[in-house]
Amino acid sequence: MNISSSSMVEKAADATARATPTSVAHRVRGLSDRAIAWIFVTPTIILLLAINIFPLIWAIYLSFTNYRANRPNAPVQNVGLSNYERVLTDPDIWQAMQTTAHFVFWTILLQTVIGFTLAYLIDRKFRGHAFWTTLILIPMMLSPAVVGNFWRFLYEPQIGLFAYAVSLVTGIPTADIQMLGSVSLAPWAIIIVDTWMWTPYVMLICLAGLRSIPDYIYEAAEVDRASAWRQFWSITVPMALPFIMLAVLFRGIENFKMFDMVTLLTGGGPGSTTEVASITLKRTAFESWATGRASAFAIVLFVAVFGLANIYVKALNKVKQR
Repeated sequence: MNISSSSMVEKAADATARATPTSVAHRVRGLSDRAIAWIFVTPTIILLLAINIFPLIWAIYLSFTNYRANRPNAPVQNVGLSNYERVLTDPDIWQAMQTTAHFVFWTILLQTVIGFTLAYLIDRKFRGHAFWTTLILIPMMLSPAVVGNFWRFLYEPQIGLFAYAVSLVTGIPTADIQMLGSVSLAPWAIIIVDTWMWTPYVMLICLAGLRSIPDYIYEAAEVDRASAWRQFWSITVPMALPFIMLAVLFRGIENFKMFDMVTLLTGGGPGSTTEVASITLKRTAFESWATGRASAFAIVLFVAVFGLANIYVKALNKVKQR
């Protein structure tokens, strides 16, 4: 079987070589390995420049102008750093940044704790663990639009199952359980939904870390009569820590850009209680049509996320080298 398959591959290669024009074949033979590598890499680089680098450079340029997208024919003037000054001194933007930090902190904390706990339990390989793993992963596979509408229905005070469950436990009337309409409860409603959806993602990364720990380390610890609690804190947590930190990095970057879930559930309300930075950026760009100022705000967000992520990656590398 292997001989026949290899002969088929050789025949296909010979047929391709015969079908290649002589001039092209001579040119390819004359190219070095580096040139051939550049031929394959160049389309990807061009695509990367077109999708990522050029928009970034264009946004940097617009951030120093008074450009408005709804007035494309109006004269564009250079305003220097005034857009950045307005962004950094705007109390509404700082309020949005505080709201974003609140979401990022609590979602990462809950997802990390719950995700690692689930990964630790599934790593025990109890009976039916494969079924429960698949069941836990379902929320992560759903579209954010589906999840947002699904939980919006659950949060309905009159017909939502969430309100009925809380009323059953606490005795509070369902009409008084306004998860999306309450100033104090709306932020936690979004945190609950994001935690429900993305905890499986953190669990998968933590599970990969737990399964990368060699069994002989635990066997040596048992020989030394180390308790299960001692093994957990001296072996499991330190060796799984790089994976936990990697999950925190991924979720932190994604939650800093949180937009779709907030838009579907509350739209930034009630008032501006749940208005995160991405929603403020969207309103500045497409409601106020202050494209230059919105570009400056986007650059500030980019620098903040990039700087924090860079510091965090350096800390992660130090942990991995220990």
